Amino acid sequence: MSDRPYTGDDVADCSVIKVHIASLSQLFDSLDPSPFHIRDLDRKASTYIVESARDIPRDRKIGLVLYVDESTRPADDGRIVGDAVRDHFAREADYTGRRLRRMIKQGWVSLAIGLAFLITAVMASAVVTDNVPGTIGVVLRETLIIGGWVSMWRPLEIFLYDWWPLLGERRLYERMSRMAVQIEYTGKISERSQPKWSETR
Repeated sequence: MSDRPYTGDDVADCSVIKVHIASLSQLFDSLDPSPFHIRDLDRKASTYIVESARDIPRDRKIGLVLYVDESTRPADDGRIVGDAVRDHFAREADYTGRRLRRMIKQGWVSLAIGLAFLITAVMASAVVTDNVPGTIGVVLRETLIIGGWVSMWRPLEIFLYDWWPLLGERRLYERMSRMAVQIEYTGKISERSQPKWSETR
């Protein structure tokens, strides 16, 4: 651990994501009019933190260390900023969960529509087989069968491929909503206008 002053959580047993900023305000969305403690994170900061967290094994705790080029601030800053960061990712987990539920609901509706159309297409192809001879009949029958199976494409895509990435996103955000957050003050007067991102430990 550094000898520099810090506040917030203990990250000794965590895989740490490091972010170097000139001031705490750089961490949050400057256009968000919400009070500081419930403000969304800056989009680039959030993206970097999330992408770094993906590389951390699931059996490891996630920690975030903010290196701030300021002198020591009130001790409550660690708690307030930590809660704001965790609340941000808790909101992301909730939002992603709602997206997942809507997708599953859409999948069931799409499945019902697809099955109804497939059954209708199969029945219609049987009628065509009995009543339309020759090449035209064959073409119509095959077109109906293909169209019926194509109608099943969207529900199959949802249930086979689309839902599990969202589930993974929600679980990642839930992990991040519990991560330790520590602020370490470097005591420097920085001319940096942009944050400096670092690798995870």
